[in-house]
Amino acid sequence: MRTVFHLLRHASHGHVGAVLTGRLPAAPLLPAGRQQALALGKHFVGQKLDAIYTSPRLRAQQTAEIISRQTGVESEVAAELDEIDFGNWSGRSFEELAADPEWRRWNEERGAAATPAGDTMEAVGARITGFIDRLRNDFPGHAFALVSHSDVIKAALCRTFGASFQNVHDFEIAPASITTVSFDKHGPRLVSCNSKPARSRLGALV
Repeated sequence: MRTVFHLLRHASHGHVGAVLTGRLPAAPLLPAGRQQALALGKHFVGQKLDAIYTSPRLRAQQTAEIISRQTGVESEVAAELDEIDFGNWSGRSFEELAADPEWRRWNEERGAAATPAGDTMEAVGARITGFIDRLRNDFPGHAFALVSHSDVIKAALCRTFGASFQNVHDFEIAPASITTVSFDKHGPRLVSCNSKPARSRLGALV
């Protein structure tokens, strides 16, 4: 029996690539992000999808709501999918953060460093994989969409497949991307990483 998890990064918002959003309460999807979320929803229409869970951040909830409307599968907030707590780094531009030695250490020593709020990749990985483990134990054979954040998904991949958190940058997780992991009696399998809905599906929406 195979249990499937589609790990989705939220769609694009106004801070992507410029500001570390973290757990700021705002940052809604841009119009282009809504189109990305629509494409994700179209992608899952007709596929087996038993539940959608989302990070409590606005950008993730908006992405999940659009997918929910497309698929008819209700979405539910799960705190385990929340963004890393970056503390007072949140809201700062990446240009500004580049001058902060603690930020540089965070990116260079992911296996050991912590954010100003004390969060670590180990804690984040344990949080999301613990949630995944509960779902697959309680609902074997189901398929789930989990809407979360780039580094949270990377932490899940590292912990699931036994990779060092030092290698977190080896994974690319773009906005509105799909990373699929399945579990069966042989263990976890990475089905796809950082994939996007087929262009033919997206083309009808933009």
